[in-house]
Order: sequence, then C-alpha cells, then structure tokens
Amino acid sequence: MYQLDLFRHLPAPADPPSSGASTRPVIAPGTLKDEELLVALPCAGIADSIALAAEAGRRRMTGAVPALEALCRRFAGFGVDWIVPEQAAAVDALREIAGSAAARALARLIAKKIVQGPCLQQTIAAAAGLGAKLPASAVTDLLCHDDPQVRAEACGFAQPLPEIVARLRDLLDDLHRPVRLAAVCALGRMGRDDVRLLLARYLREEPSARLIDAVAPVADEDCVILLGRIARTIPHLAEAAIDALETIDHPRAARNRCRNACFADDG
Repeated sequence: MYQLDLFRHLPAPADPPSSGASTRPVIAPGTLKDEELLVALPCAGIADSIALAAEAGRRRMTGAVPALEALCRRFAGFGVDWIVPEQAAAVDALREIAGSAAARALARLIAKKIVQGPCLQQTIAAAAGLGAKLPASAVTDLLCHDDPQVRAEACGFAQPLPEIVARLRDLLDDLHRPVRLAAVCALGRMGRDDVRLLLARYLREEPSARLIDAVAPVADEDCVILLGRIARTIPHLAEAAIDALETIDHPRAARNRCRNACFADDG
C-alpha cells in the first residue's frame, strides 16, 4: 500500500524554542514581491519555507503551485507518525490558492504517495474541498488504507468502476461507522438501488445534508415521504430536502414539493 517511512525510527524534529534570534525566519515574506517569493521558495530553509508557503497561500499565488508541490516532494519518505511542518504548510497554501492547478497538485501528491500519515489526511481533505479528481488506482489504495479517517475521506473520490464499487461494498461492513456511512453515501450517489434501505435507515437515525444528497438518486416512495418529513420538521435541513425532492421523478415528490412550499409560505 503506502510506502514505508524510511526515517520512522529517527526521532521527530524537536519543536523550535520559543525565543531567540536563530529561530526567526531570515526572510520577511511580507516584504517580497511575488517574483521574489517564487525565487526564494524552492531553496528556502525550514523556517523560511513555512513562512514563504503561508505567504504564497495568503496571496493566492497560482504561480507558486509548482514550488509548493516541489516543497512537499523534498520531504517524501517522512511523516508516517508525525506532521512534516513544511508539507503541512505547503498543503495549506495549495488549499488557500485553490483553483484547478492547486487541485491537480494535491491529487499528484496523494497519487504518488508523497504525503503520509497526518499530512495525508490533511491533503485528502484539501483535495476533496477543491474537487480534485484522483486516479482509480489511488482511490482503490486509499479505500484499503489502515487509517479509518483516510478510508472515509477516500469514499468521496469514488468512481463507478467495478473494482471501486466492490471495495465500497466491502466497506459497508467496516468496523468504523463513519467509514460505513461514507461508503453507503458514495454508492447512493452512484445510483445503486440496493443500498436504498440502508441509506434510509441512516437518514432516519442521523439525518444530514450528505445523506439527503446520497438518497436522492435512489429514492422510492418511502424515501420521498421521509424527505418530506425532514423538510417540514428539521429547519436546517429543509432546503437540502426540498432540493432533493426537486430532483426525484416521483408523483409523491411533486406533492411534497407543493406541500412544503405552502408550509414555507405559511411560516
């Protein structure tokens, strides 16, 4: 699966002392022009690279994406058990920059296994937030990851391919509820009718916008009734439930839409 941390038996770097001139970045990122920052970032030391990455993120510098990706690559092989600060800073900057270039960079960092451990979790969350697309092989690997948080996050990247669908079905029996929930939502969004009952059960137990979105493609009359009830009784989910009813081609859904519209007008 994921590459071994070649340096896991070495102690993690000690936190820098809280004071002292030697701990302050030599470079003052806020004083640099964009082109100067881009030149400084690839060869910066530890403290400077973190500060420069943060500044690139603050400015949302699309031109810094290759340098930030390269910064992460410098530390490939580290970080199974602890955060690599330089990688974490680069990933945060890519998330702030956003856009398609940043999303593709995050996807490459995941697919090529540059980030591990806590930084992998952070990178997956950032990639999901930017709507990144992962190769099927990377998604399959992540769905088999030892960390349940990674498995759950990976479900959000699932594609309707036989090997991925099979793995999602396996995850319906995962020992961790968040993983089971993420897997059933992924299958629901793919339109897999055989998870309808399970989705409806989860929706009754712990209604959420994510479950509402997942049940809509497979909804039958019972699901429509459940969504109508949620729209009338759970204010913070009412909009999501009404939006879901709009997408469902069922006579009962149309009646629920009218009823909920009247209910909203009366309110």
